[in-house]
Amino acid sequence: MRAIWRVFVKEFRENLRDRRTLFSALIFGPLFGPILIATALSLSFRNAGAQADRPLHLTVSHAARAPDLVAYLREHDVRIKAVDEDQSAARREVAAHRDRAVLLVPDDFGSRLEAGQPSPLLLFADESNTDSARGVERIAGIIDQYGTTVARLRLIARGLDPLLTVPIVLDPVDISTPAARSGLALAGLSYLIILTMLMGGIYLAIDATAGERERGSLEPLLTVPVRREYLIYGKILAACAYMTLSLVLTVTAFAIALRFVGLERLGMSADLGPRVALEIVLACLPLVPAGAALMTWVAAFTRSYREAQTYVGLVLLVPTLPLVFASVLGLQPRAALMAVPSLSQHFIIMGLIRMQPLPAGYTALSVCSALVLGALLVFAAGRLYRREQLLG
Repeated sequence: MRAIWRVFVKEFRENLRDRRTLFSALIFGPLFGPILIATALSLSFRNAGAQADRPLHLTVSHAARAPDLVAYLREHDVRIKAVDEDQSAARREVAAHRDRAVLLVPDDFGSRLEAGQPSPLLLFADESNTDSARGVERIAGIIDQYGTTVARLRLIARGLDPLLTVPIVLDPVDISTPAARSGLALAGLSYLIILTMLMGGIYLAIDATAGERERGSLEPLLTVPVRREYLIYGKILAACAYMTLSLVLTVTAFAIALRFVGLERLGMSADLGPRVALEIVLACLPLVPAGAALMTWVAAFTRSYREAQTYVGLVLLVPTLPLVFASVLGLQPRAALMAVPSLSQHFIIMGLIRMQPLPAGYTALSVCSALVLGALLVFAAGRLYRREQLLG
């Protein structure tokens, strides 16, 4: 343990002297990432609230053909711009972003409406434009309400009860809590926490073998009267220390930044106080040895620092890729998935944010699987250090 501790202290101090590496590992990622995400969420929520409050603007081509519809739209705070354009002109105006949406009223709209026949309307919009998509959706909803009103008036005129057309009334009941709804907005939080944690030790893990070999200091290091695996254990321990620092800084930055996001505007809340932040850190700590050992082990097979950066950067996809599948496939916690490191940490983090903590058995399974994987990778790295081929 004394030899391992001395190597740990040496590597820890040397990494502190490299200001660029220290800034990238402990300042840029852990602090800039949470601030950027919090700013993006805050701006998104503000934009959504502003769009819901401000009046809608709609260009109506041949508005004189549907005066009642135009009046109905104006009653619902829709600003109408009347023009006389054909379909190709309406397409050009929307494609050029001069108009967000153009409602074209065909020439037979009035006659078909009086005859009780379906009266088509053409609503031109660019649905790939997220800025105008919400407004177009609101306009389509208002037009649907107008159509429903006309249908009811037709039934009343014929002496029929409009309720006859509504045999079933579905009343959705949302039982989700504000904290549970916040999981939708913060679904990528666990991905960023784990990725930033790994980035905290990536430079030291690369320097452990590839950097030493490139500088020519690896061979003299291996001649010291200490078992070779102790050397790599000390280096892995130093990488673990920096990964832990990066993890703590990232979670702390998220806990502070999310207070200014304004989740309450959309009926959400995220309890990321000191206790929850500490639980998130404790949930991710078992993954630290596995990440440090994996990056060190991969870097040992490379011949230069630059080559190690390339391969270790690709290796970072291994613990983060399961989180992408969890979001895309909507995976839910179960025993088999809790045995997958990084994925189980994702479930634990989201459970804490949603105020729906997982059962103790699931948490124990997550911790054990991550620690077992870390022990195997650390042992494999130690065995690798005993090979003569390590010198290249």
